[in-house]
Amino acid sequence: MKSLFISFLVIFSFAFSLLAQTGIVKDNLSLSSKILNMDRKFAIYLPPGYGTSERNYPVLYLLHGSGDDQTGWIQFGEVLHIADKAINEGAATPMIIVMPDADTGQRGYFNSIDGKFRYEDFFFGELIPYIEKNYRVRSEKRYRAIAGLSMGGGGTIVYALHHPELFAAACPLSAGNGLQDRETTFQRYKTSDPNLSDEKYEAYFKQHNGFELVNSFPADKATSTRWYIDCGDDDPRCENNAKLHTMMNQKGIPNEFRVRDGGHTWEYWRTALPQVLTFISQSFHQF
Repeated sequence: MKSLFISFLVIFSFAFSLLAQTGIVKDNLSLSSKILNMDRKFAIYLPPGYGTSERNYPVLYLLHGSGDDQTGWIQFGEVLHIADKAINEGAATPMIIVMPDADTGQRGYFNSIDGKFRYEDFFFGELIPYIEKNYRVRSEKRYRAIAGLSMGGGGTIVYALHHPELFAAACPLSAGNGLQDRETTFQRYKTSDPNLSDEKYEAYFKQHNGFELVNSFPADKATSTRWYIDCGDDDPRCENNAKLHTMMNQKGIPNEFRVRDGGHTWEYWRTALPQVLTFISQSFHQF
């Protein structure tokens, strides 16, 4: 009887392993950008079954932080393991995850203040169309989401507020740039360009600061995107993330705000990603 039970466990475990399919990641892909006048790298996660199915999938654009590149979420964020687990357990819907490089030529997700380096224009004008042409992604807004950590959290905030018509959900994690005060940001730009006029800086600041964008956000678009804001209680950025949550509440922008134990670390972001995948999966579903 004992040997029969052991045989049953072996067969069951083998059958379960067959059911628990894995996705694949490719971390050294590239596309040619006319806007940036260079090739730009990106990484991609394709969910279990992508190679054998004919279906089109929702898509998450997942942004890395300062000092990383398109491989950050793969190497340190363990996106393959975490996404596979969430999908196989039913906590997340199968989706494609695109991770662009924002650390080549000039670091960051925004157009430069002098207009010579136009990363945001590249993202919306070339990267998204390229992904939709070359991969089986669903192109409707309700099947597109954006998330990112630290610098990528700031990129998430600005992108989703600039283009609420494009994203069903936005999930900034430990957002840094994009939530800095006016004087700190001004001094940084003044250091790089002493001839920068106050007027030009002020206009740029208002278009790249989350507080300014929320404050001026059109009331008729307030509910167009679902927000999930997450920051560790030991992260110096926590206060500004809490402020963003409060301002969104005042403007009627639906958002979930989480403060969990942890700091500005990959250990923290790895625990955040499963919740992000569940949250955006809910946005992809019909209610």
